[in-house]
Amino acid sequence: MKLSEKIIELRKLNGMTQEELAAICNVSRQSISKWEADIALPETEKLLILGNLFHVSMDVLLKDELTINAIKPAHSCGNNAVKEKVTEIFEGILIKESINDENIIDFLNINKIELWNTGGKPKYWTVLFFTSSQKDLPELFSKVMLSNPDNGENWFVDFKAGNKKYIVFKDKILKYQIGNPIEKEFVCSECRKMGILDEQMNWSE
Repeated sequence: MKLSEKIIELRKLNGMTQEELAAICNVSRQSISKWEADIALPETEKLLILGNLFHVSMDVLLKDELTINAIKPAHSCGNNAVKEKVTEIFEGILIKESINDENIIDFLNINKIELWNTGGKPKYWTVLFFTSSQKDLPELFSKVMLSNPDNGENWFVDFKAGNKKYIVFKDKILKYQIGNPIEKEFVCSECRKMGILDEQMNWSE
């Protein structure tokens, strides 16, 4: 069964219209229609929302050979589901060498790992592309980021949740609403105080 067919079946099993599912996923009804017609695929963030909403794993959603016969019933459906707040999904990139406690990785879903050649020391950075539904993720990151104010070295991790962008240093959490230039400039000015260069602030949004 294709992902498109699974979305249709899960939506109908939970008594939802395309409009209701679109509201939960924060997309247009046309997007849901495209997903169900197998014209477009949901982004990773939207797949996580679908999995949490319908209580199915990513394997069940993405692997054609797996069916959804064993899905757990959702406790809310129809209009009630629209009113239910979807768990905030964080999505971002972490340089593994920027943390002092690898236990933080237990709270992340790692989607991809890359090695970046730095041209310096260390020669390579291990880059983790992650998502997470851990509610206090910004606070957890702020406890493990490396910092050495004496030589102006401050590591940060940047990630987003919906339309909110987070820039987290050791013991310092900055955030702004994506699309709000005033909030973003304030965050950038705070980053400059931490010794961050402007070219390092080209965060993906």
